[in-house]
Amino acid sequence: MSTHTDSARCFIVPPYLLDHIAKLDDPRLEHASNAAQRALASSLPFRSVRTGEPTPPQQSMREETYARRQQSAAGEPSRFISDAQGTETLPGRLVRSEGGPPTADDSVNEAYDGLGNTYSLFWDAFTRDSIDGKGIPLAATVHYGEAYDNAFWDGTQMVFGDGDGQVFVSFTNSLSVIGHELAHGVTQYTANLVYQGQSGALNESVSDVFGALVEQHSLGQTADQASWLIGEGIFSDEVEGQALRSLKAPGTAYDDDVLGKDPQPADMDGYIETDDDNGGVHLNSGIPNRAFYLTASAIGGNAWEAPGQIWYETLTTEIKANTDFRQFAEATTSVAARLFGEDSREADAVRSAWQTVGVTTPAE
Repeated sequence: MSTHTDSARCFIVPPYLLDHIAKLDDPRLEHASNAAQRALASSLPFRSVRTGEPTPPQQSMREETYARRQQSAAGEPSRFISDAQGTETLPGRLVRSEGGPPTADDSVNEAYDGLGNTYSLFWDAFTRDSIDGKGIPLAATVHYGEAYDNAFWDGTQMVFGDGDGQVFVSFTNSLSVIGHELAHGVTQYTANLVYQGQSGALNESVSDVFGALVEQHSLGQTADQASWLIGEGIFSDEVEGQALRSLKAPGTAYDDDVLGKDPQPADMDGYIETDDDNGGVHLNSGIPNRAFYLTASAIGGNAWEAPGQIWYETLTTEIKANTDFRQFAEATTSVAARLFGEDSREADAVRSAWQTVGVTTPAE
């Protein structure tokens, strides 16, 4: 068991997908099935339904230790990468810190670079100094657990498994995964969206949005050049699929004989009512995800500019912990009008996007 259990964990691989893999009755995939079973068992204490107003983020002893080691100047990240060496004890052995040279371990270097790319997006696009806005050091642990089939944000740091090798490979392979999980930290320090139902789906969607933007910003891609995929690179070559999720076309990220088909809905007509996955937070997030993609596509250019600014302003200044889809749609529309004008292309794009996915209807 991990030595750190004081924060809810936000996982990149949804429980319904791990549950599907865990129940596979195929001797050829026994290793993957066993790995999924372990990942589910490990995450069970952190997947209970959480309702009501969330508590403010607490600084753990581990976080304080990192903060004492190095506090960087504004505009410069302070990164610490540790190695759990196959255990579930966090943070593990420190193997690379800010300014240190690359190591011989690809996972260490990918985590280090990914934390830096995430910091760069939030600083360059929004002048946000780290996830808390106050320069907090960024920490990550690699090689967590035995063939661990997930990556997560635990309230203070990023944690990456190596995957089982049959379905999933190393989770540091995907920059969008790193950006997604660190964005949970930004949400934690701002709106702190309750991880349940529509507010939980918004929590997941915001992480997908900023995960995609981290990747696009790093690659210098415009909205029409980007893949809009989350988790590209974490499936093995045996899987028929591109990624875990698609913001551009929810429900199309994978379609595999073993894993099944991506179940995300693309609009409110497909909204899924369920008690599983904290009320479908990884499922229904496809709806606001597509709204952001449609907004960015209509505006054009770099999605981290006008579209990203609208979503960032909404997250950090306009919404409450229990915000639902309609309230978020109204808030982003209001922010777009305030930033760019009521009749601007940007405001029109936001209004049209939410109408297209069925969250709002055209004004009569």
